[in-house]
Amino acid sequence: MSLFAEFHVPSEDFALSSTLERLPDLVVEIDRVAASEEVLTPYFWVSGVDLDEFETAAEADPSIEDLRRLDDFEAASLYRGTWTENVDTMVYASTQAGATILEAKGQHGVWDIRIRFDGREPLDEFQRYADRYDISFRLEKLYETDHPRTGSRYGLTAKQYEALNTAWELGYFEDPRETTLDEVADELGITRQSLSQRLRRGHHALVANTIRVTPLAEEKA
Repeated sequence: MSLFAEFHVPSEDFALSSTLERLPDLVVEIDRVAASEEVLTPYFWVSGVDLDEFETAAEADPSIEDLRRLDDFEAASLYRGTWTENVDTMVYASTQAGATILEAKGQHGVWDIRIRFDGREPLDEFQRYADRYDISFRLEKLYETDHPRTGSRYGLTAKQYEALNTAWELGYFEDPRETTLDEVADELGITRQSLSQRLRRGHHALVANTIRVTPLAEEKA
């Protein structure tokens, strides 16, 4: 049975602290992290601010270097960089425990991080590692599931699961499609942009946790 833990981590103890402080409307969502023996390379989405302002602030941020914009979409832009400090301890705490970071979202000076543990023992190992290296975090929620229909087993948030399931029920994934993105968004009571984000991130989570499962430490940058 999997355990899911949600943590608040101060940005100064994780990543992009000065950038998040300088740009209060900035939202950073980590897509995945590739790791070699020496560096951690995050792929992350940026939204809520002017991209030139973000890049200027990030250039002066000591926690990241080699920043590169990879692609632009309607609601967010995808970046890649290299973590230089603070981040490795939190990430390696999870990998030491055999856990998986499912989500990491930074805004307003705080990172919300969701981690999946394969039982109580890995969670206890994570806690021991965190205590040993003085990792700052606050546990907000801890829950378990043994039923895949919730979507949690596959790394989906509740909103991503609802979006994917509703789109499927309305025939959005049929060929030809039986409904439009706007109609699905209306059914959920959200904007088209929000729905597009949830579907994209939900698809990514499904692939990452089903047909493409690669241990963090083995993935190459």
